[in-house]
Amino acid sequence: MKRALLSVHDRSGLAPFAQGLAGLGVELWATGGTRRTLEEAGCASQSVEELTGVDAWFGGRVKTLHPAVFGGILAPRTPQGLEELTQRRLRPFDLVVVNFYPFERHLAEAPEALDREEFIDIGGVALARAAGKNHDAVAVACDPAQYAGILAELREHQGALTAATRRRLAIEAFGRCSRYDAAIASGLSGTTDAKNPFPPELILRPDRLVLRYGENPHQRARAYGFAAPPPVDDPVVPVEVLKGSAPSFTNLLDLETAIGLVEEFEEPAAAVVKHATPCGAATGATVGEALRSAIATDPVARYGCAVAVNRPLRADDLGAFHGVFVDLLAAPELAPDALEALGRRPKIKVLRIPIYHPGPPRWEARTALGRLLVQEADRRPLELASLRHVAGPPLAPAELAPFRFAWSVVRYARSNAIVLARGSATVGIGSGQPTRVKAVELACGVAGERARGAMLASDAFFPFVDGVDIAVRAGVRAVVQPGGSVRDPEVLAAAERAGLSMYFTGWRVFRH
Repeated sequence: MKRALLSVHDRSGLAPFAQGLAGLGVELWATGGTRRTLEEAGCASQSVEELTGVDAWFGGRVKTLHPAVFGGILAPRTPQGLEELTQRRLRPFDLVVVNFYPFERHLAEAPEALDREEFIDIGGVALARAAGKNHDAVAVACDPAQYAGILAELREHQGALTAATRRRLAIEAFGRCSRYDAAIASGLSGTTDAKNPFPPELILRPDRLVLRYGENPHQRARAYGFAAPPPVDDPVVPVEVLKGSAPSFTNLLDLETAIGLVEEFEEPAAAVVKHATPCGAATGATVGEALRSAIATDPVARYGCAVAVNRPLRADDLGAFHGVFVDLLAAPELAPDALEALGRRPKIKVLRIPIYHPGPPRWEARTALGRLLVQEADRRPLELASLRHVAGPPLAPAELAPFRFAWSVVRYARSNAIVLARGSATVGIGSGQPTRVKAVELACGVAGERARGAMLASDAFFPFVDGVDIAVRAGVRAVVQPGGSVRDPEVLAAAERAGLSMYFTGWRVFRH
């Protein structure tokens, strides 16, 4: 790498990056504001105006849009291309460092402003696209977060970047350009609400995570990442395969449920998932305790399950897996002794996935009728103080805590969904049934005697009395449900007669 062009609006990390490049013998060329920042940091650079022979035109709208700049970026490094570079007296660039005017930030801070067009970057986007197009010879950095990795590789490879790195940087640059253009289109059309952002301009890009196959081995599958528009920061969750084969399409669906569920809890938690729905979940004083309780929920359904925890795993936490076939295990970190112990299980897939406790909205996407459907993920917390007691004996405030746990689990089960819990552990789950009464039967059947004294959570209202009658016969102590059925009076009367405590949330948690 001999020559770099720098033209950035976000100058964070710029000076040390440029100094690192200069230390490797890279010749630096920069546009006006970028060059002044470098000068203040004591880093020498040459002005792009020396190449173009013109100052910035039209208040800065035209600075780099010149053949002397783009010729040096786009020229093919073939004998013919190099000959033409010489004939035209152009300098070839090997690295382009660029980022754009902050249109998204301007839109978020002043959504009704009339001057938003002035924040649309033209030259920067064109530089990134040109460098990306010619990535066989030119690298492009469009994010300060890339600087450290680029410098490290240049130092490791005697001032060169690998072809794979240049291609990756090009893909990331085109993705940034796509998101930028989408934000502009959305902003100018008025479809972005800065106070409640929603991604109508969703942009997909191929993910580096390889999928073994789709829902069945004869179906091909590929993962794509998508970015919500600013100001929502919604990165693709990193996944690192530590052991076993690449995950499949259905593995990722199971993981989405399992990871989302354990993210609900600050305390150590574990989730056991089959077919993208929980078949066991628990919290505990330790992650090992949570694992034992979650796995104990359903000894039949757990076969070939996916398991996620929200704490680092150690070898002594793995006792819960004795005699249990686990297909997939995900944790934010695994101790060396845990990996060694799991290495003795030939078929298990082990993944490292960071756990993010709920913050900004995360988006969920599915397809139907050739369309991509997007919705905000359900992160609404259950406030126990907001529950409305509607039937049976009232519970003491301390006795309501299992409702919060059960409600957090039932939102991840497929509708119709019923969860039975004792304390902070599930004892029975029924989900994905065409009728709610079947879901109650299934949950109570799994729980058996453990249903006596358990708390029941229902993701939607009871349309008939039959589900409540089954819960009463099983010995369920209390029910939390949304309410809102036309037959609520009959349901409440049945609960009152049976002495079943019942509370309404006023809102449902369907997961179709």
